[in-house]
Amino acid sequence: MFEWDLKKKVIAGALIFGVISAGFYFSVIYQPPEKTFEIYSAALADFEKGDYQNAYYLFSKISVFSNLKPIAIYHRAECAKMLNDEKSEIKQYQLLFNNYPKHKLSIRSRYLAGQIILKDRPQLAKKYFENIIHNAPDTDYAIASEYYLGVILKNKYQDVKIIPLSVKNDVQNCFRHYIEKAPSGKLALDAVNDWLSFGDNISKDDYLLMARTCYLFGEYEKARELLHKADVNEAWALDVKNSYALKNYPRAKFLTENGLQKRSQYVSEDDIIDAIDIYTGLSSSKTQAVERLLGFANGKGRDYLLSLKCQNVAQNDKATCYSYLYLKYPEGRFSADALSNIFFAKVKAHDYENAKKIGRDHLKKFPNSNSAPMVMFWMGKLAEKTNNYEEYTNYYRNVIDKFPDSYYAYRAYLKLSGFRGPLITSYINPEPVVYPYKYARNNIIVKLVELKDYNIISELAGNDEFIKSWVLYKKGDYPHSMLVARDAMDKMQDKPDKYDLRWRLVYPVIFYDDIRHYASETANNPPLMLALTREESYFDPLAQSVAGASGLMQLMPATANEINTKFKLDMNTPEALFNPSLNIKLGNYYYEFLRENLEGYDISSVAAYNGGIGSIQRWKTTLHYSDTDEFVEQIPYPETQNYVKKVFRSYWNYIRIYNGNN
Repeated sequence: MFEWDLKKKVIAGALIFGVISAGFYFSVIYQPPEKTFEIYSAALADFEKGDYQNAYYLFSKISVFSNLKPIAIYHRAECAKMLNDEKSEIKQYQLLFNNYPKHKLSIRSRYLAGQIILKDRPQLAKKYFENIIHNAPDTDYAIASEYYLGVILKNKYQDVKIIPLSVKNDVQNCFRHYIEKAPSGKLALDAVNDWLSFGDNISKDDYLLMARTCYLFGEYEKARELLHKADVNEAWALDVKNSYALKNYPRAKFLTENGLQKRSQYVSEDDIIDAIDIYTGLSSSKTQAVERLLGFANGKGRDYLLSLKCQNVAQNDKATCYSYLYLKYPEGRFSADALSNIFFAKVKAHDYENAKKIGRDHLKKFPNSNSAPMVMFWMGKLAEKTNNYEEYTNYYRNVIDKFPDSYYAYRAYLKLSGFRGPLITSYINPEPVVYPYKYARNNIIVKLVELKDYNIISELAGNDEFIKSWVLYKKGDYPHSMLVARDAMDKMQDKPDKYDLRWRLVYPVIFYDDIRHYASETANNPPLMLALTREESYFDPLAQSVAGASGLMQLMPATANEINTKFKLDMNTPEALFNPSLNIKLGNYYYEFLRENLEGYDISSVAAYNGGIGSIQRWKTTLHYSDTDEFVEQIPYPETQNYVKKVFRSYWNYIRIYNGNN
């Protein structure tokens, strides 16, 4: 009986101990979400301060139940790296990709681990890189892994006197594949150097491939040496660009003429266009340069040259020029633009019936082209001339619906709303740039946004350009952020509605307190000045053009001095143009000066800001136009015409996004 009681006591004690132990263990690995957030935030703060030892410790305290745990492990590896503890760094990477193989950071962790052990444990590194190529073939890490496989194989045979041809081919294939997929990638120049040091049976095509990478990295002398070993037929267009970079302008011009005459079929159309642009840019007369090159060109590039010629012929000759271009190259890259110009020439000639036929043909054949919104808008204007209310309102609404952020959507809105001037309102309600998506509350991205762990967000974003744009914005890189968001939005055929948070990344409201203050002081329109500033510098206070225009509103020092003297402002040195507030002040006073001398017309003033007041005054007397739209379409300088459209497109979008207009 005694033994049985003793056994019961032992069992009971064991159960109690087990419960206590389990409770203790559970209390250690389980954390309330608020506690996890607090620890993670403190760890990030320590990391930012450079206290990597304590950050390493705090990240280890994140509960295994939290979806922040794999990210905390990755951060521990980063801490170890900063502490030069390579062993711990590798251990954390391995812990991450072994325990969380499907997590997005596991690919990067495997890749970074492979880099570290490349020399000492090449076979394990090889295994890691092969795993990445197999499991994540469409990532940048897979592309870079190919390079490292080449390095591993190259190092293995570094001291072997006679290397099998198959090995040489394998090494070269690894480097070739990397450079083909990432010619300007971080490792591309290393791939070139490794390839040249290892290979002795390099083809002319491969020399050209390596020359392009050297050119992209600014290694122009090395690119020149490699180009001499490439096939001249395939290398000439790149040689033009490289010679220009080396300031060997006679060679660049000779190669362009010779290439267009004899070798255009061997290179891409994009490279030919680059070569032509360099040639015309080096010439004192662009018109004469185009005519000269037309005498050489008999293949690729001729349609581009014809389009350049048509841009610069007299207004009365444009229809004939563009008609020839369209008939000669009806399926070419410039055919949509050519047909739109033929259409507008008919409009100018009051040949409305033929204009409508051409317009309908254009919209049918090129519905998504850059010129489609222009044709659609002018089809509305033609219908308006015949008082066909239903037809013209349909055209204007279609422009706004299909191309909501375009310059022509802005013009269509003015038409539908009955505005007589170009300005819709002087008021916008600025909203901050925020994370561009509305995820569920428990989404890991939302947690990281709250924690301000921006680098990890960028990594988890994958190919989402808007998230990358947002991260750049949060880091204060406004110009780059806007470019990334703009390009991503341009790729979208069906644009999101105006309330979509992604629009704020394309059109952020920056420096608006100063812009609004000085715009009001000079009686300028604040949103218009915001739009003009956006187009001038993308809100980069340190922006400087090749010609010397400086700061947010891109003022030439001489112009700034004149305005400073005239209005008795506060500029003491040219460097003061890089002061955001002063630059905005000077820019607004300059715009006021233009507006007062152009009878208060904002379209003319915006054009003058780019093309000069003398040019605008001359065009207003020499061009034949019946309204603002006809004037803008006929501005002789393509750069100035595009500038006017870009500024008012931005103005429209600021009004649309931040003031509720459609």
